[in-house]
Amino acid sequence: MAELHILRPHALGLPKARALALRWVEQARTDFGLQCTYAEGQQEDEVGFSRSGVAGTLVVSHDRFELKAKLGFLLGTFKERIEREITSNLDTLLAPQAAPKKQS
Repeated sequence: MAELHILRPHALGLPKARALALRWVEQARTDFGLQCTYAEGQQEDEVGFSRSGVAGTLVVSHDRFELKAKLGFLLGTFKERIEREITSNLDTLLAPQAAPKKQS
């Protein structure tokens, strides 16, 4: 069974990170057909996701996104591609937030 581990630090704080995580959940449902659950906590939130051939979690805290997933045999052969897609997806979500604001 192939495993994914993707870690993305950020400086958003939990409320903004939570909002981005909820956007990620919607994209995961729409783009990848994942079943998702969302549990808010005081220090961090946890997104559980699954579908045939994949199961994992996305932990969201004030300073990081940490995704761990296990891929079944068939999806495991596409591990690198899946990892690139998820990494790109997270980076795209975080990119507008990381850009410095322009001074007028």
